[in-house]
Amino acid sequence: MATGWPTTDWLHWRARHAPEREALRFQGRSWTFAQLDEAVTRLALRLAALGLEPGDRLAVLLGSGPLMVQVVHGVGRLGVELVPLNTRLAVPELAWQVADGGAKLLLYDETTAAAAEAVAREVPGLRAVAAEELEAVRPREIPLRLEREPGQVHTIIYTSGTTGRPKGARLTYGNYGWNALASALNLGLVPSDRWLAVLPLFHVGGLSILFRAVIYGIPVLLHPRFDVAAVHHAIDHEGATLVSVVSVMLARMLEARTEPYPPTFRVALLGGGPVPQVLVERAQGLGLPVAPSYGLTEAASQVATLPPHEAAARPGSSGRPLFGVELRIVQDGRDQPPGEPGEILVRGPNVMAGYHGQPEATARALAGGWLHTGDVGYLDEQGYLYVLDRRDDLIISGGENIYPAEVEGVLLEHPAVAEAGVVGVPDPVWGQAVVAAVRLRPGAAFDEAALRQFCRERLAGYKVPARIVAVEALPRTPSGKLMRRRLAELLRPPGPDRAPSGW
Repeated sequence: MATGWPTTDWLHWRARHAPEREALRFQGRSWTFAQLDEAVTRLALRLAALGLEPGDRLAVLLGSGPLMVQVVHGVGRLGVELVPLNTRLAVPELAWQVADGGAKLLLYDETTAAAAEAVAREVPGLRAVAAEELEAVRPREIPLRLEREPGQVHTIIYTSGTTGRPKGARLTYGNYGWNALASALNLGLVPSDRWLAVLPLFHVGGLSILFRAVIYGIPVLLHPRFDVAAVHHAIDHEGATLVSVVSVMLARMLEARTEPYPPTFRVALLGGGPVPQVLVERAQGLGLPVAPSYGLTEAASQVATLPPHEAAARPGSSGRPLFGVELRIVQDGRDQPPGEPGEILVRGPNVMAGYHGQPEATARALAGGWLHTGDVGYLDEQGYLYVLDRRDDLIISGGENIYPAEVEGVLLEHPAVAEAGVVGVPDPVWGQAVVAAVRLRPGAAFDEAALRQFCRERLAGYKVPARIVAVEALPRTPSGKLMRRRLAELLRPPGPDRAPSGW
C-alpha cells in the first residue's frame, strides 16, 4: 500500500548528512555511511553491466554479510526487485521460487555455490553469477535511481512455507519505511544505539533492520549467524543496544547467562510467534529488557509491540498496534468483543502490495482492504493484542479448541525443559490428540509422567499432552519458527509399515 509520502535512497541521504558515522560492522571490519554508499554504487553499476535493467528481478542466495547488505541497498538504484532466497532450502524448492519470481540473475557466494549451480540448470534462461566474479566485472556507467515512489516494490519475500507452498509477498519501500518510523516511535531512539543483526537477512526480520539503521543513522552489528557467545560479546563489549531475536534464541541466550546484562542494552525485540511469559520473566531477572511483538512477512515485520516497561504488567501480550496500524479480531465475518478470540486482521501502510503472480490469493488475503493473517488472537479492553496461535495450528480434540502455544508455555515453566513443541496428531476417538516434544536442559533427566502431571496441575485435562517425547532438537525454520507440520509428521505414531522417527 502506498503511504502518500515520497521516498529517497535512504543510504545515499544518510551518507550525505552523516558520512563519517559508522554504518556497518562485520567480523572486525567497519564501514562508514560514506564508504557503504560508495560500495553500493559500485555494486549497482556492476550488476547493470551484467544486464540487469529496470523492472528485472535479482535472486540472491547469499549468507549474511557485507555483500548481502550492499545488494539490499543497491537494487533500488537500478529499479530492480530483489528476491532473497532461504539458503537452507533444497534445490527443487529454490528452483521453484526463482522461476516463480521470474528472476533474471542469481547471485551466490562460495557457501551456496553447489545449490546455485544446480538451480541454474533447473531454470531455463537463468544466469548464475558467483560473488567473486563481480570483482572482475567492469562497471557500466549509467545514471542511478536515487528517488523512488513509496509504492515501488523492493522485495519479493517468500513466506516460510510452514503451512503449504510459499507465496511471494511484494513489499514496497513505503512498507519498510513506515515500519521503521513506527518502530522508532514505539521503542525510542538514542544516538548511541547499535542494532545487533543475527536473524537471516533473507528473512523480513533481518532485512528490516538494514532499512531501520540507515533511516535512524545507527550502525548494524552484523553476525553471519546466531551464536550465543558472539551475541553476548557484542552486548558486553561492542555496545549493542538492540537485538531482534525469536523465542528460541532468547531461551538459548538466557541458558548461557548468569551475570546481569549491562544497563546500556535497551531492547531485545522478540518475534516469531507467541512469547512464553516464563522467558520474559527470566530475561527481566537478568536485567534484559524485552519487547514481545507480533508481526509477519506480509506486514514488513512488526505490527504490534509491547514496550519493555509494560512486559511485566501485561503477561502474554504483544502490545498495541504500531502508529498508523489498525487491528480487528473477526470470527465468522463479525468483529469480536474484547477478550473473545478470532482471526487477526491488519490494515496500514506497512501491509504488502500483494502476492507475486497470485491474484486470487492476494484477493483473499487483502479482502475488504484488510490483511487476513490466519493468526488467532484477541484484544483486551485497552486494545492490547494477545496472540494465541495460527489458525492452521489449532488442535481440536473432542470438540475442544486447544492452542499449542498455551501448552508450550506451561511446559517451558518446568525447570527441566529448554524448548517445547506441541502439535495435534490424528486420533480415532478424539479426532486429534495433543502430543509434545521437549528439549531438556543440560543435565536434566526426562520423566514423561512428571511432565504430564506438571501440565495437569496447570491446564484443563483435555489440554494435557497424551504423549511427551524428549528430542535433541526441534525442527525450525532458519528464522527460528517451529515447523509444526514437520513436528507433527515426526510425532505421528508409527504404523505397521512406518519406521519410528529416529529421535
